[in-house]
Amino acid sequence: MTVEEALERIARLDPQLCAFIEVWGEAASSACGVSPELPLTGIPFAVKGPLGIRSYAARRLIAAGAVPVGSTAVPGPGTYWQTWGLGAHGRTVNPWRPDRTPGGSSAGSAVAVAAGMVGLATGSDGAGSVRIPAAWCGVFGLKTTNGLLPSPDRTGLTTAGVLTRTAADARAYLRCVLDGYAEVRPPFPVRARWSPDLGFARTDPEVESVARAAVERLVSAGVVRLDERPFALLDPRDAWQAVRRGQPSAGSAVRAENDRRLGALFAEAELLLTPATPNRPHGHEGPGELYSTALTWAFNLSGHPAASVPAGFTSDGCPAGLQLVAARGADVSLLEMAVAAERYTIMVRP
Repeated sequence: MTVEEALERIARLDPQLCAFIEVWGEAASSACGVSPELPLTGIPFAVKGPLGIRSYAARRLIAAGAVPVGSTAVPGPGTYWQTWGLGAHGRTVNPWRPDRTPGGSSAGSAVAVAAGMVGLATGSDGAGSVRIPAAWCGVFGLKTTNGLLPSPDRTGLTTAGVLTRTAADARAYLRCVLDGYAEVRPPFPVRARWSPDLGFARTDPEVESVARAAVERLVSAGVVRLDERPFALLDPRDAWQAVRRGQPSAGSAVRAENDRRLGALFAEAELLLTPATPNRPHGHEGPGELYSTALTWAFNLSGHPAASVPAGFTSDGCPAGLQLVAARGADVSLLEMAVAAERYTIMVRP
């Protein structure tokens, strides 16, 4: 996709989807082809939120020749940070079901990628803010290992991420943002464990069924070798909230036990597989008592890299994601496992 094509699609689609806060059409057009020898010259991308252009990832992408075309919607004043985005034209909507939220907080980035307005958008993930909208918008989303890339979040929970149409499209992102990037070829089938609820989440049975069916396809295709033993963690909600409040000692026992369990798992397996969210996209009125973060925020506490790949649709036409979690620092390997997985988690809309 060229910058001109991206700007045309944004102009045509964004008034309905409200994925962008700002569009930098003139600046983007003038930046095209300035350095033709760079690896990403002329590739359009979007940045998350009003400060996204200052992020480490955005600076690295620009240095590689990519062209930022605009900043994407994040929750606006008076909205729950987990759910909505607020773009220049109004409330951000899910491109598959406009009556449903796209998830958040990287809402606009997910919608911009899902609608084909850009092929890549930056995100950040402190509790699932990349993986949840990726799952609900039917795109790929990666949360990198905590601390791998610079982050302004002093709690250590939030780390850089990216949203792309496919896992393979995210390779260019990692090559640019990771110093010393080296290709990894995981030995397939990789050893994996599956958990529909991590032992505590109230997972929607249909979401679980879609994700489990995707896992079965991976087993049949020889991508994973599944260890059927159940796997559970302690509910990280209170520990996560304590860290966010600046009181990390209040959740230290839960964190330590979950780290122990994850350490034991990754000593025997390369992947932990779960649904990306326990619920399908809810309406714009809010999630009620549901925690859409229930299956994601444990890995912001533990620091493990995690990704959401499209797994299929529920019967009401909502996308669902399959979460892949790998050992700390195994970001490149995780991405390659996601590339292999995505070939067999083909989304078929009911």
